[in-house]
Amino acid sequence: MRIGMILDSNFPPDPRVENEAIELIKHGHSVYLFCITYGNEKSEEIINGIQVKRYNSNKLEYKLSALAYTVSFYRFFMQPKIVDFIQRNNIEALHIHDIRIAKSVFKANKKFNLPVVLDLHDNMPEVMKLYPHLQKFPGKYIISPKKWKQKEEEFINKADKVISVSPEFIESLENRIPSASSKFVLVPNTIRKSFFEDAVFDKSILDKYKDHFVVLYVGDTHLRRGLQTAISAIPLLKDKIKNIKLVIVGKNTTDPILKKQVADLKIEEFVDFEGWQNVSLFPSYIKASTVCISPLHRNKQHDVAYANKIFQYMSFAKPLLVSDAIAQKKIVEENNCGLVHLEKDEVDFAEKILTFFKDENLRMQLGENGEKFVKEKFSWEQTSKKLIELYDNITV
Repeated sequence: MRIGMILDSNFPPDPRVENEAIELIKHGHSVYLFCITYGNEKSEEIINGIQVKRYNSNKLEYKLSALAYTVSFYRFFMQPKIVDFIQRNNIEALHIHDIRIAKSVFKANKKFNLPVVLDLHDNMPEVMKLYPHLQKFPGKYIISPKKWKQKEEEFINKADKVISVSPEFIESLENRIPSASSKFVLVPNTIRKSFFEDAVFDKSILDKYKDHFVVLYVGDTHLRRGLQTAISAIPLLKDKIKNIKLVIVGKNTTDPILKKQVADLKIEEFVDFEGWQNVSLFPSYIKASTVCISPLHRNKQHDVAYANKIFQYMSFAKPLLVSDAIAQKKIVEENNCGLVHLEKDEVDFAEKILTFFKDENLRMQLGENGEKFVKEKFSWEQTSKKLIELYDNITV
């Protein structure tokens, strides 16, 4: 089948889009990817077998995308591009990545009546509530998460199939829209075996941390990810674990708040901000770590979605310390691969770190359990089977 994936951002990078496309190609499909460019990238190229088709955009269109369900300008810009993409590439099925561009796709598809798969990477209406620009004027008054939630429901009803990333997310959607329950397909964000099988380790990173008790975080560092909790725990731990080091690999525009917190607590020697690093270096940081963390704040998005980092951590047999956000708490407890702390509670976080510090055998056993789970049951090669089954059975 000639599958047209629709992504309203740059490509690369987008690991989920790439993983899904590559898997479909491996099973005989042709994948054409509609995406956006703001610069001098090639208008067309093939990346890992994906036939990437880039359409020019600009800052105005980017800003209007946030208003996609406030005013119709964004759809007017995008719809003709999607029509052109479908016609030029003889697309036979459409695969929409998230809901921001969904209205444009459904409008464009009226001319073609192709089957549509809606792929919900996130609980977008809930994520939007956490954006800083929606907390203040003018975003607070012109962008409505409630309207986005209504649109999400409309698009779910229109789509032929709806992919989601966790059982908890699907359960919440089924409760909201029981009439669509037969449409939902679970395709979690997991890691390819190549992440751990083909890893190359950077000796400089391993040497840098070889004498430390490393508490590691990798990924987006937005405040909702909970790193303020980890930072607040360091003063409670530094006298008990003399060689403790909180290592943060990632970045976000809110990083100055985290760095000020570290400075105010006078714990600079115990916290390393490594900034964003190439994903190829993640295995080195993980291998150098003692405990890996995901201290997410609880909200309607985090309660139903896994952070991909926890599977990266597990694949190298590292014990996890995660907050009690429902989805990650459930997967950690069911597979006995880590400990759970109360969200935003630095005292509980510190107590769990001390538990790990005092018991090396516990660290090893929990780490081994996580490694076994990822390698035997929860790698991309296992969890992507539902995606292939979906396209094997979709009606053209």
